[in-house]
Amino acid sequence: MSEPTLPPVLTEIRDEFLELDEPIRLQLLLEFANELPAVPARYEGHPELTERVVECQSPVYIVIDIDNEGLVHMHATAPREAPTTRGFASILAQGISGLTVDEVLAIPDDFPRSIGLTRAVSPLRISGMTGMLLRAKRQVREKSGR
Repeated sequence: MSEPTLPPVLTEIRDEFLELDEPIRLQLLLEFANELPAVPARYEGHPELTERVVECQSPVYIVIDIDNEGLVHMHATAPREAPTTRGFASILAQGISGLTVDEVLAIPDDFPRSIGLTRAVSPLRISGMTGMLLRAKRQVREKSGR
């Protein structure tokens, strides 16, 4: 099996965080929180069609779709009252959507630890983002038959 590699979009997001001084990184995370894409109408108000990320204290739900071209689309909901968690959900939804199945499965499991926020947010929050990523990858495997 090949070494996990970070897709260019997630590399760009990671590098954007790492270019900033630590205190400013939280501001960027809050910007991502405001940019969480809306879920498609078919999922709106239907949490039973999504998966709860139990690693998050806040009610975060994700679902993965794979389109006819084999591109992955991650959808997530997270409350506005939980901007850190919402920011992490946004990073993953924006970073995963549009990738191929292989690209998503190649994302290193420790990506959340690589963006330079481990001293700025609690380990529980990093664990929540890791949970989102691992659940997304599991859904991709299940839905793609891998």
